[in-house]
Amino acid sequence: MLKVFYGEMDNVIYNTSVYFKNRFKPQWMEDARAIEMIKDVDKSTVLGTGAIDSPVMGIIAPVSLSGGVKTLILIDQIPEKVFNASNCGDNCARWLLEIGREKDVVINLGHVMDFGEGEFEIEILNSGDIVHNMYDMSVIAGRYI
Repeated sequence: MLKVFYGEMDNVIYNTSVYFKNRFKPQWMEDARAIEMIKDVDKSTVLGTGAIDSPVMGIIAPVSLSGGVKTLILIDQIPEKVFNASNCGDNCARWLLEIGREKDVVINLGHVMDFGEGEFEIEILNSGDIVHNMYDMSVIAGRYI
C-alpha cells in the first residue's frame, strides 16, 4: 500500500538527485517498470544501462533524468527508505499508486499531489486514515501542510 506522511518527517531522503547519483545501480535501467516510467514521465528511451535517449537533451546518463523519475526509481528499488516525493510532479502520481499496489512504500509529501479523479487506496500516516479519493485526501492533508 502507498503510505503518505505530510510535512516534516525524520529520516527522509530529501535530496533524491544526490542520493540517486550515489546509489545508482546499472541494473535499474533493465527493470521493466523503470523503463516504462522513464518513457512516460521523461518521454525518453532507455538505450542501455548507461544511456538514455532524451528528446530534449539527446543521449544522457541515467543520473541526468528528471528528479521525478529518479525519485520514482528510488521508491521502487529501495522501498525500505522514505523519499521526498515532492520532487515528483503530478505526472508521477499514477506510478506511485502502481508501486503501492505491489508493495508497501512510505513517501513524504509537502504538498497535495493530484492522484486523479478515480478511486485509490492511500494511508495517511499523520492520522492513520485510509483515503480513496482526492477530496478525502485533500481534507486530511490540509491539516498537516
